[in-house]
Amino acid sequence: MLRTNIFLEEKQHQQIQELAQKNNQTFSGMLRDILNEGILAHKRKLLENAVKLMVLEYATDEELTPFTALDGEDFLE
Repeated sequence: MLRTNIFLEEKQHQQIQELAQKNNQTFSGMLRDILNEGILAHKRKLLENAVKLMVLEYATDEELTPFTALDGEDFLE
């Protein structure tokens, strides 16, 4: 692990401390969990946006539209 210094707002610090206590974790462990969840959510959002762009391409590009029937359209559900 790497040691990193960050500045938190007082309210953020207090909320993380409360979550850590409720979950029987250290402050650092709780913060790492929160960061991991945020990173994962960000990656999911990027992937969703890429899928939406691909759907648009498949719907509008005449060279790709024949493949639409082969693809799982329920992927976006």
